Amino acid sequence: MLWWGKPNVGKILEGYDTSQLTVGVLGGHSALDVCRGAKKQGLRTVAVCQKGREKTYSQYFFNREGKGCVDEVIVVDRFKDIVKKDVQEKLRELNTVFVHNRYFWVYCDFGQIEKKFYVPILGSRAMVKLEERDNPKNQYYLLHKAGIRMPKIFKSPKDIKGLAIVKVNEAKRGYERAFFFCSSEAEFKQKTEEMLRKGQIAKESLTKAVIEEYVVGAHVNFNFFYSTLNGELELMGTDMRRQTDLDGFLRLPADVQLEVLKYKRPKLIETGHVAVTVKESLLEKIFEMGEKFVAACKKEYPPGIIGPFALQGAIVAEEGKEDIVIFDVSLRIPGSPGIAATPYTTYLYGEPVSYGERIAIEIKQAASWGKLDLICT
Repeated sequence: MLWWGKPNVGKILEGYDTSQLTVGVLGGHSALDVCRGAKKQGLRTVAVCQKGREKTYSQYFFNREGKGCVDEVIVVDRFKDIVKKDVQEKLRELNTVFVHNRYFWVYCDFGQIEKKFYVPILGSRAMVKLEERDNPKNQYYLLHKAGIRMPKIFKSPKDIKGLAIVKVNEAKRGYERAFFFCSSEAEFKQKTEEMLRKGQIAKESLTKAVIEEYVVGAHVNFNFFYSTLNGELELMGTDMRRQTDLDGFLRLPADVQLEVLKYKRPKLIETGHVAVTVKESLLEKIFEMGEKFVAACKKEYPPGIIGPFALQGAIVAEEGKEDIVIFDVSLRIPGSPGIAATPYTTYLYGEPVSYGERIAIEIKQAASWGKLDLICT
């Protein structure tokens, strides 16, 4: 009865033994953070891994002799095979609540996950596609509706005024962005022609590129958790990205940078995160920003945000005051487990709470109240 039509999550949950729940993840991105948090809260864990990329979960961090956090591994030929009937049946047998991450949406098909993945997902399975900038009513639309400041968007290279960052997908890895900078239409044409010639980008991806005003400020990702059970917004932590090979360039003296730039342009591929903190005087503004975003999502895409999300941007100084500009949104768990090192959950709970543990707390509470259907879609 489960294999046609849109997934009826309420019906699926009726068949679950909620005293024996398992937290499931795709093996990558933030999977270990989720598994560690689930284990700390006494829940079982399962990771669905791609063949050839499973040893992190099946060996190095597999649960054995009081060590490790992954209880079970399901190996598939390709990540997208998670929608296969036998894989889904195994996940439901384990009473799995699945936590979606960036890997889940990069390597799997949006349509398949929305319509043919018959496993409860913590969060909104219909909203994550809005991260894609070529999607109608996307993250820019939500930020605008929320009244959150974001960079100016130049509709055409002819409109470029001042330094701009162009966000275009790579030719070889469509999920990675081949960012580049320019300050005029002529420079835009010169750089795109060069990147097309080198095969770094494709013409079709260039048509979907976004040209943003480049925001000069201190980059900070604001990582939130919105509980639909108690209606509260929590700041899980703040961090900033490490990007290859930009970080390597920035470590060089200025004269060496100029010399290296003759032969190589830095890429801005995200390779990790660094925990940072913000001044307490900014916290009220940060929470208000998060609350406005939650409210906009509820109105535009009910039921809206469920659980983890992030507003990523920069703190800028203007006319004697500081403001926040948001240029990216994550509508699921961000890939930054290091945020547990920032003090904000400690201020709230008395001890550090990771994203994975906060998710597990929400799952356990929903199960005990008989309200898993409020946090799963």
